This record gives sequence, structure tokens and C-alpha cells, in this order.
Amino acid sequence: MDIDTRSCVEEHTVTIWEVKRDRLTAMQHKLSDTPKLLSVAAGRATCSIFKVPQTLINVNGKSYHPTIVSIGPFHHGESHLEMIEEHKWRYLRQLLNRIQAKGMVLEDLLRAVQPLELTARECYSTTIPYNTDEFIEMLVLDGCFIIELFRKIGEVVEVGDSDPLFNMSWVFSFFLRDLIRLENQIPFFVIERLFDLTKTPNSPTLVKLVLDFFNKAVQRPDDVLEKYYSNIKPKHLLDLLRSSFLPHDLEHSTKPDNRPPPHIIHNISKLQRSGIKLKPSEAESFLVVNFKHGVIHMPPITIDDFMCAFLLNAVAYEQCHSGCPKIFTTYVTLVDCLINTSKDVGLLCDWNIIENYLGTEAEVATFFNNMGKDISFDIDVSYLARLFDNVNRHYRSGRHVQWASFRYTYFNTPWSFISALAASLLLILTVAQTVYTILGYTRS
Repeated sequence: MDIDTRSCVEEHTVTIWEVKRDRLTAMQHKLSDTPKLLSVAAGRATCSIFKVPQTLINVNGKSYHPTIVSIGPFHHGESHLEMIEEHKWRYLRQLLNRIQAKGMVLEDLLRAVQPLELTARECYSTTIPYNTDEFIEMLVLDGCFIIELFRKIGEVVEVGDSDPLFNMSWVFSFFLRDLIRLENQIPFFVIERLFDLTKTPNSPTLVKLVLDFFNKAVQRPDDVLEKYYSNIKPKHLLDLLRSSFLPHDLEHSTKPDNRPPPHIIHNISKLQRSGIKLKPSEAESFLVVNFKHGVIHMPPITIDDFMCAFLLNAVAYEQCHSGCPKIFTTYVTLVDCLINTSKDVGLLCDWNIIENYLGTEAEVATFFNNMGKDISFDIDVSYLARLFDNVNRHYRSGRHVQWASFRYTYFNTPWSFISALAASLLLILTVAQTVYTILGYTRS
């Protein structure tokens, strides 16, 4: 065999590929693994505490992450939260000193929470990396801290004269925001179990203490809050506050079947040109929005740091929880549609629909425009479906829109009205002069 023939045979040699045993073993292990970053339980109705999707974090930054206090496992042990972590043990010690009169000790609290462990783990969208002892200890410590904080704020128990968490005014505002962050929650039934076990004589209900605590920020009338004291079954603190804004008579309106799907409505400036107005209205919740006789009626809403955190986390919760109606998502989408620029925000402020404590009007516009990104919901079955449909039909209707556009263009400001009046007078005088000239010519 010559050299050329031998090289040709070598080039056509077939290599038989074999499965490597170590690779096969590794694949078998992965087949038996369960997802950890997004557990199977995340799709169940029992799961209510989620890691916020990265797409929302990319848009809205760290609005979903705690600033000074960690609650639950997601941010437990982070270095920037160690300051309040030390005070949690101080609050637990104060609670234990108080319940000793009942003959209760720390072990009783741990034993009370232990039967709830498995149910509590299923409330989280990721696999919890802590063992039973660590997880129960965290639930007891965080739950007792929340209860003691609410009791001190509600003046159920005494606050020490030198308590830095009360004497340093900046701390409280961060507590308000951190305790409504979606990633910073423990199940409400855990807090309830600890609250009932350590209840003080003549104590208000837990729901009342919670709503009164957050009312330091939203400032709603007592008669509004009282409607939710006994008729609410929250999954956690964020869900409790969110549920308290859902009106009892809120109807899930849908568009009529014989109409095409509703579309997102135009911004305020365009709606004005079509004759659609916006007016403030009185309601128990800013979610109650109506459209009647060419007017969108919206209750006032205060936009500040707390409300921004609340809206962002309420929307994130609705996006993650499969069984949660997208009420806040729909409302945010409506406001995002109405606001395109700082001019639109300025109009809402002038009409007393938005009370701006956030910053400039441009910052408010950016906030709502960003919050409306990367969120999804079915507009056809949203609670504002009929409003979207009716506003669009009114916007597209014929003669009155042309008249409204003419009126907006020429009579919207005193100067435009004066200019239009002057032009009209000039036109009349010109026509009159022409008529007199013609009459004089014909007579001659």
C-alpha cells in the first residue's frame, strides 16, 4: 500500500462516540433535582412571597429591596441590615420579659411556630436554604419584632424614653417602606400565631394595629379602615395593605361582547382636544375611577416615597401571584396612559388629582412611565375595561370631537380667545368694507 492510499484510509477512519459514565451520572442527578430559584410551589395559590422578576428590577431599581430591616429569608443576613437585626433581639427580650407573668418562655414561641414550618416554606417562590431550626428561629425573631413594633406604635405597650428606633425620626419612614416590600415578608398566619400567644389585655386586633401603623403614611379616615378590621384574610403585610384599598363594591367590568377589544387610551393632552375632561372625585380608594358624560372622575392620590414603594410592590405582587386580580396593575396602566410628559403631570396637579411630594413633575412622569413597563394583564377582563372602551369610543366619535378640538385650539387661553376674536372682527370689517364698496359701485 502506497503512502497516498494509507493517508486516505486514515482520513476516513470512523470514531465511535461513547457516553461518558461520569457525565451520565451527573445528568441522572439533575433529573432528580427540583427547581430551587423558582420552586414548583411558586405556581400554586398558596405561594404568596416572591423574588421580584429581574425585568422589573432593571426598570425600577432597588425599590423591592429592604433598606434597613430584613423580614423573612430572602435578605436575611445582608450586611447593611445588621443594625436593626441587633435591635430585633432587644425587642424579643422585652416581649419575653412581659409574658413571663403568663409562665411563657422562648421555647413556647418556638414550639408554637414549628407546626407551621412546612406551610410557611410553601409560601416562598424559592427553596429556603435554612434548616428547620434556623428557619423557625428566623420566623419567631422577625414575627415578634413586627408585633412589638406595631404595639409600641399603637401605644399598646410602653416605649422606652431612650429607644433609638423611636427617637431617631428617619428610622420610622424606612420601616414603613421596608415592611411592604414583596421580598421582605413572612406569612401572616405566623404573625397571627405569635400575636395570639403573646396578646396583652384589651389589645386591639392585629389587623387594626397593622392598618393603623401604615395609616401614618396614607392617612385614611377611621371609618374607612374599620370596614377591613374583621373582613380580611391577608397573606402578608403587603397583601393586607393592598386589600384594604380594594373597594367592597368594586365591579369587574368587562367590555360588551359585540365590541372590538379596547385599546390603551391617549394621554391627557390629546384627550383634552377631543373634549374629554378629568375631574377629582370623592371615594374611599383612589382605585375607584369612572367615566361619565365625557368626564373621567379620579379620586386624589398622594405621590410620595411611601406611595411609590407601595404601588411598585403591589404591582409586582399581582404580576407574580397567579390568583391575584390585577387591580393595581390596571390602575397604574391607566395613569401611565394619561401621563406622557411633565405637562400631563402638571395638569393632574392643577386639577387636584395628584398631590406631588415626590419631586419635580418630570420625576413623577418618569416614575409612572417606568412602572408601566414590562407588566402584563388582560385589558378585556380588567376592572376598568369598560372605561377604556368608552373613553376610546368617545375619543373617536365625530362632530363633537371636531368642535372640542376647535374650542381647545382657539378658546383654551385668554390670549388665544382674544386673538380669535380680533381675527373674527377683522374678517367682519373686511367683509363689511367689501359689501359697501360693491354697493357704492352698483349705485354709481
